[in-house]
Amino acid sequence: MGRGMRLSEIRYTVPKNLIAQYPVEPRDASRLMVVDRSTGTIEHQQFTDILKYLRKGDCLVVNNTRVYPARMYGKKEKTNAHIEVIMLRDLRPEDKLWEIFVEPARKVRIGNKIYFDDYRFYCEILDNTTSRGRTVRFNYQGDIYQVLERIGEMPLPSYITRKPTEHDKLTYQTIFAERLGSVVVPSAGLHFTKGLVSKLKRKGVKIVPITLHLSYSALEWIDVEDLTRHKMYAEYFEIPKESVEVINKALQSRKRVIAVGCSVARALESSVLASGIVKVNKGWTDKFIYPPYQFKIISGLLTNFHPPRSTSALLAAAFAGKELFLKAIKTAIKERYRFYVYGDAMLILGNLE
Repeated sequence: MGRGMRLSEIRYTVPKNLIAQYPVEPRDASRLMVVDRSTGTIEHQQFTDILKYLRKGDCLVVNNTRVYPARMYGKKEKTNAHIEVIMLRDLRPEDKLWEIFVEPARKVRIGNKIYFDDYRFYCEILDNTTSRGRTVRFNYQGDIYQVLERIGEMPLPSYITRKPTEHDKLTYQTIFAERLGSVVVPSAGLHFTKGLVSKLKRKGVKIVPITLHLSYSALEWIDVEDLTRHKMYAEYFEIPKESVEVINKALQSRKRVIAVGCSVARALESSVLASGIVKVNKGWTDKFIYPPYQFKIISGLLTNFHPPRSTSALLAAAFAGKELFLKAIKTAIKERYRFYVYGDAMLILGNLE
């Protein structure tokens, strides 16, 4: 694992006017940069042109996690101070224990209660986990996810400077979304439409799901120069038997396995057998991938143009190679690609024939 790699080696600045505030409609009308690792060439396409680059027998692995509307607003008892809460993780459903982020954090102390939904229910602060993180117990009886669907907002990243709308509940979700559990959308999957998926399947491309629930830490910037000191937040994932069989068949017949997103790449790379195939697996992964790294499973990566100092940018740099990745980012800025979660896509292909 890349000892000696420094964060400042992957440095770039994205102009604010290139940070997408809304997705394009339809989803597959976004642009697609195609980066070839073996030749170093960069091509500019529309996302629907992905059909030209994928071949019969190739295996696209998608993340079927579903984002829940994790942001809600409450009032602190007695003072009625407005508190923003992001519901991070259901720690113990039977005890209504959750891990949350609060803002402003300085106002929220152990023992405080925060009321929601016109004082219909509250949570009590039990512990501090990080500067903004708290462990809480809710007094709500029933399914809190149903309440979130009604009063919650999609937890859009802070670089989207507008207010979330009801429409974001549709657009901040991939068409593959089935299994509830993410606070961040797996953005590479946002470009697919049902029509495009049908065309890919007709061409003989296999599309299989895995699950990795993305935590809010996926949006946080790395703040250590020495990357060996960065600790990933563990995220829950599952790779089912049916998907493993298709992935391994592709590997054994020398077809390409292409990860739709960095979350998929992390889950697959966390589940490699000594023989170089994927195993059925579920659990938690805190695998941090950065250059240089030898990928064991994937020979292609579809990803968005991620923020500098993000774990996703570093994983993409590890797959493309540091120099080629920086060349692609520089080109994307020059060609005015749209950046970040609602932005355009980049397909990085390996040299497997």
